[in-house]
Amino acid sequence: MALSPWVHAEGLTIEITKGAQTAMPIAIVPFGQQGGIGNVKLSDVISSDLAGSGFFKTLSEDEMLSQPNDPERINFREWQALGQEYMVIGQVQGNGNAFNIVFHLFNVHNGQLIMGYRMTAGGHELRRAAHHISDLIFEKLTGRKGVFNTRIAYVTTTTRGNARQFMLQIADADGSNPRTIAESPEPIMAPAWSPDGSRIAYVSFHTKRSEIFVQTLATGQRESVSSFPGINGAPAWSPDGSRLAITLSKDGSPDVYVLNLAGKGLTRLTSGLSIDTEPTWSPDGSTIVFTSDQGGKPQLYTIPSGGGRATRLTFQGDYNARPRFSPDGRSLAMVHGSGGGYKIAVMDMASKTVNVLTEGRLDESPSFAPNSSMILYAASRGGRSVLSVVSTDGASRQKLSIDSGGVREPAWGP
Repeated sequence: MALSPWVHAEGLTIEITKGAQTAMPIAIVPFGQQGGIGNVKLSDVISSDLAGSGFFKTLSEDEMLSQPNDPERINFREWQALGQEYMVIGQVQGNGNAFNIVFHLFNVHNGQLIMGYRMTAGGHELRRAAHHISDLIFEKLTGRKGVFNTRIAYVTTTTRGNARQFMLQIADADGSNPRTIAESPEPIMAPAWSPDGSRIAYVSFHTKRSEIFVQTLATGQRESVSSFPGINGAPAWSPDGSRLAITLSKDGSPDVYVLNLAGKGLTRLTSGLSIDTEPTWSPDGSTIVFTSDQGGKPQLYTIPSGGGRATRLTFQGDYNARPRFSPDGRSLAMVHGSGGGYKIAVMDMASKTVNVLTEGRLDESPSFAPNSSMILYAASRGGRSVLSVVSTDGASRQKLSIDSGGVREPAWGP
C-alpha cells in the first residue's frame, strides 16, 4: 500500500437537494475586498456553509438591492422588504500573504448589531477563516456549535487502465481541500477518526487479507494494530482514544473485541455462532452498541464496554445495522431496512422511537456531525455512490459528489 500524504485530489461538489421550510432568512452580502485576495470569495463560502446546514435560507446576490460593506450604509428597510431576518457584511484587506477580515452580523428587524468580529488569516487560510465565520454565526443564532471548520474522511474508487484504485481521503467539511492519505489497488474500508482528530483507524486489504491500521495524520506514519487470521474489521475508537472496538473472527464466527492500543491486549465481548460486528461506543464509554444476527436478522444490541450480557435494542423493521452514536449521546443513527430498501434512521435513546430520515434505496454508513445536528452518509444515485448530508430532523439535505469514480465509507471528524 502506497502512502501519499497530503496529495491533492478531486474535490467534492455540493448540491443542496432539500431545504428546511423553517430555515431563517439571512443575507450574506459580498465582502468588500482590497488587495490580492486570490480565488476565495468569503461570502460564497459562508453562504454555502449556512444554507447547507438546513437552519438558514440565504439570499442570492441577484436579489440584493444593494451590497453595503460599511454599517453606516445599510438601509434596513430595504432588507426588511426582502424578507430577511439577519444580514452579514464584511471587508477583507490583504497583500496575498496576510489578510485582515472584519464582519458584522445584524438583526434586520431592529437594526441591532448582534456580533462584530475581527480576525487575521494567512494567504492559504482564507477558506478556513470563512468556515470559522460561519461557525461563529451559526452558534450565535442557533445556540449550537458550528461544524464548518471540521473535516470528513471517505474512500474513493477510480479506474486506472483496467485496474481499480482505492484512496482514503480527508477534506474540509464542505468537500474542499481534499487530500489522499493512503491508496491501494486493494479495498480500503471503515475509516474512523480518533477523538482528538489526530489519527484515523481503517481497514486495508493491501496484503490480500484484512488488516487494521492506525495512521497519524501529521506525519503519515501508520501502524498495523490488528492482523489476526480471518476478519479484522470495523474499528471504533473509545471516547478517551486509548482503545478500539473491533470485529475479529480469529476464534470462529465474527465477534466484537476491545483492543487496548498501548499493550495490544484484547477483551472479547461477544461469543457464539452469530455474526457480531460494527461496534460503536456511547459517548461516556460505558456501552457498546453493535450489529448482530443472533435473532435471525441483523438488529442492534447493546453490551457494557467492560463485558456482560447483550440486550437487543431495535425491533422495528427487518434490518437495522451500522449503528453510530451522536456526540451528545441522545441519538443513535443506523441503516434501517424495511420493504426492500435501506435508509438512514435515527433512534431517540430516551424514547427508543425510530425516525427514518432518507428516501434512498441503498443508503449506508451514517456518521454524525460533531454538533449532533447533521448526518453524513453514503448513497447510491444513478448507479454511482455519492455522499449526502441530512439534518437530524430530515428537513434539509445536500449531496456531495466527485466528477469521476465513486465515494463511500464517510466519517465526520471531530
